[in-house]
Amino acid sequence: MNEAPIRIVFVGDELVAGFGDARALGWTGRVMARTLNDPPILHLTLAVPGENTAELAGRWEAEVTSRVNNEADCRLVIGMGSHDLDTGLTLARARLHLANLLDSAERMRLRPFVVGPPPRRDLSPKIQGDFTRAYGDVCTRREVPFVDTFTPLVSHEQWNTDMVLSGGYTPRQAGYGLMAWLVLHNGWNQWLGVRPASAS
Repeated sequence: MNEAPIRIVFVGDELVAGFGDARALGWTGRVMARTLNDPPILHLTLAVPGENTAELAGRWEAEVTSRVNNEADCRLVIGMGSHDLDTGLTLARARLHLANLLDSAERMRLRPFVVGPPPRRDLSPKIQGDFTRAYGDVCTRREVPFVDTFTPLVSHEQWNTDMVLSGGYTPRQAGYGLMAWLVLHNGWNQWLGVRPASAS
């Protein structure tokens, strides 16, 4: 188990900010609420609505650098969105931007964790699946944890109902709860080096 305090910086688009959640938690807040706070954990969310992978890669380091601390165990959580598909960013470029981001994070000793983009009803499932697999491959090659939210949710009745109710890019409470569950059950506590909250 860790002894130093942990500092987690979340970066991404409005999904990371939990936009559309009436409880104002999103998936990040739900994950942190279910994470054992021992050692103490400070989490910071740096979201930019509408951001694609190129824009994220261009701004994250300057924003994160001022928030890391040499005395803390600092981590970076990258919440991937699907604005790449809205802005015409190619799969190859999106993959390259994520790879460069992860390489820089490793050099900064930030120990990244990546959450892939969830499914949208207004885009081709095939294209969304291609991007998810590409992001997963980039992470696998670098031994970085990756949570695929697309595959388990694309045909999930509760997710799709939530997205119909939302009528937009982000889910509502139920959808964010599903995303949080996937993160918590796909290596989150192991990555942090803490016991599951239910075991406390």
